[in-house]
Amino acid sequence: MIRYILLRLGLGVVTVWGVVTAVFLALHAVPGGPASIILQGGAGGGDVNPAAVAALEKELGLDRPLLVQYVTYLGDLVRGDLGDSIKYSAPVTEIIASPLGNTVILVFLALVIGGVVGLSFGVLSGNRPGSILDRVLSGLISVAVSTPGFVIAIFLSLVIGLSLGWFPSLGYRDPADGFGPFLYHAFLPSLALSFGFLAIVGRVTRTSILSVRREDWVRTARGMGLSGGRVFRRHVFRNAMNPVVTVAGLQLGGLLGATVLIEQVFNWPGIGGTLLNAINGRDYPLVQGIVIVFAVVFILTNLLVDLLYRFLDPRVEA
Repeated sequence: MIRYILLRLGLGVVTVWGVVTAVFLALHAVPGGPASIILQGGAGGGDVNPAAVAALEKELGLDRPLLVQYVTYLGDLVRGDLGDSIKYSAPVTEIIASPLGNTVILVFLALVIGGVVGLSFGVLSGNRPGSILDRVLSGLISVAVSTPGFVIAIFLSLVIGLSLGWFPSLGYRDPADGFGPFLYHAFLPSLALSFGFLAIVGRVTRTSILSVRREDWVRTARGMGLSGGRVFRRHVFRNAMNPVVTVAGLQLGGLLGATVLIEQVFNWPGIGGTLLNAINGRDYPLVQGIVIVFAVVFILTNLLVDLLYRFLDPRVEA
């Protein structure tokens, strides 16, 4: 087991290196460097003096050959230094700490909402195939799958937030002012974020339960006179969870990516808005730092899912 974990962590390091390299090259391939944008006062500004651009690039170290910049960045990264933001002149770790925490809470709440509701929908549908309840829940899941997250976010903000006034349509409350008000403001963004995850979990759960219910050992258990509830708890549900856990882990990357739009709709100060501002300002260290955090979270989550999968099904070899 320890060897397997070390191997996966080693592969994770290689993956992060590949992501860092791809993002580094992509950022430097985009026209308009950070020096030009800073002097313009933002992307799309007016003309700037080339001499001033050259002077600022020299000050920022951007006049050096690309390979030198790349090797320097990797060296700092190995020492745990994500660099300083070009725009804010502050360490990247300090800039992303607060918005990352806000986004992590949104994603966690979305996982809880989507997991509970999705599993409930999947279990109810899978145990009553062809019934009216199954058709209704399957229809709701199909709607959730096919509707873009930002459309759901706008709908919830306008209807639940603005028209009905049940929850704030946008905005944010600092946890220092009380965790209750913070969760009150976080509910609609989390709910909007959970729809895609909810739909995938519900659909996979339903399909997996239907498949397991046809297995020989389930029919044998029923033939031995075990009650329907006991057969489901001991022989169907646990075996049906393996693909659900795998899909749920893979969906975490999608949830992190979806926060970019959801946070914009609800004016939520998360990592998505920080990433957009960094991209628009060509803030190379900040963009790379955020992408690295996303990649590490995704890799560690998938490792955890694989370990959990092995726990759920001991027949699986690591």
